Amino acid sequence: MAKRKSKFICQSCGYESPKWMGKCPGCNQWNTLVEELEATKSARGNWATGSKTSQKPEKITSIQSQEEPRIKTSMQELNRVLGGGIVPGSLVLIGGDPGIGKSTLLLQVSSQLARHDLDVLYISGEESARQTKLRADRLAIKTDRLYVLSETNLVDIANQIDQLKPGFVVIDSIQTIFKEEVTSAPGSVSQVRECTSELMRIAKQNHIPIFIVGHVTKEGSIAGPRLLEHMVDAVLYFEGERHHTFRILRGVKNRFGSTNEMGIFEMKEEGLTEVLNPSEIFLEERSQGVAGSTIVASMEGTRPVLVEIQSLISPTSFGNPRRMATGIDHNRVPLLMAVLEKRVGLMLQNQDAYVKVAGGVKLDEPAIDLAVAISIASSFRDKAPHAEDVLIGEVGLTGEIRRVSRIDQRVQEAAKLGFKRAIIPSRNIDGWKAPSSIEVVGVQSVQEAIKIALGD
Repeated sequence: MAKRKSKFICQSCGYESPKWMGKCPGCNQWNTLVEELEATKSARGNWATGSKTSQKPEKITSIQSQEEPRIKTSMQELNRVLGGGIVPGSLVLIGGDPGIGKSTLLLQVSSQLARHDLDVLYISGEESARQTKLRADRLAIKTDRLYVLSETNLVDIANQIDQLKPGFVVIDSIQTIFKEEVTSAPGSVSQVRECTSELMRIAKQNHIPIFIVGHVTKEGSIAGPRLLEHMVDAVLYFEGERHHTFRILRGVKNRFGSTNEMGIFEMKEEGLTEVLNPSEIFLEERSQGVAGSTIVASMEGTRPVLVEIQSLISPTSFGNPRRMATGIDHNRVPLLMAVLEKRVGLMLQNQDAYVKVAGGVKLDEPAIDLAVAISIASSFRDKAPHAEDVLIGEVGLTGEIRRVSRIDQRVQEAAKLGFKRAIIPSRNIDGWKAPSSIEVVGVQSVQEAIKIALGD
């Protein structure tokens, strides 16, 4: 009998090597190469001979195009993140920290689809059928069209899908599923790659949407090879603090919609409930009339969200002052502080700076620059800005306030929540009409914005 060959595969990036190395050349991670036996010819399949049913190339002008009908769930936030609903035949990957609520979310979605006369198969590789039933009882799920299967063998899973022919499938989780022909352990690079490839074939051929759950590493990325995210149609991250009730579902890849959308949920005893107006949630606990607190209207996909930015500036006790940021890019804080010091004259070089976005949301667009800069200046001068002001604008290195997109939607959201004044870039003034209940003030520089916002 011929000796089986082995190779070493990085469990982080999928790099292959004929010998073991302490440091992976592909991702520079240490001790990630694991020995795995190479797949046999039967396991790989006779790929060289081709298939009798292989597709032939077609002219693109002869292909009939049609709008793909989407499956709507009862969760409008999930529909928004997916781009309008679930696309039949799509493969969607959901990742998140342990205990964040991934299984709860998918079990609720499965129940909703089952109540809409759709057979749903929920496959759990981590829990038994009785454990899944206990979770369903807590969520008050009672429907005869929701089927539960506790299985980790991919061949048995494929047979059950072929027999039941469901309209929706959930795999919880991909790291527990294994294929017998692959000799490595479940959760390894080879197993995850082969199992995902097989699930994609099942989804496309049978026109069944499949949602798979992926574990995340301590760095926050989905465990397994990066190839996993390239293979699926959409990648969703379920974020939030385990000790807080709010959860954020964010799309980082979507072949059928925008990747800028964000869905917000609240975890309760009966499961996850939608937060249809997140601005009120983020602002309900803010303290008015406090130095260092400003409000910004940020665009999350197609929806404006008003959030509070807090800053604390205090004299440093060290040679190098600290710069800490939560919820925004930490590189933006020293950049904006340098602009304030150079263009406005604030002596911040001997001050510690702590900037936070309240509510646990993460903001990454440049339109929040002005609110962060005013927040830092307010805390440094210990002077509170007006409580009914909302600040929108990008700050340049020369101190100018630059134009931002969708200014009309941002101002309308601020007016709807009762804000009386919006400080925006002067170049965004023309071309639209502001609501009569809010005053719009255009500014050209940070210095001008500080004078207006802090009343100097």
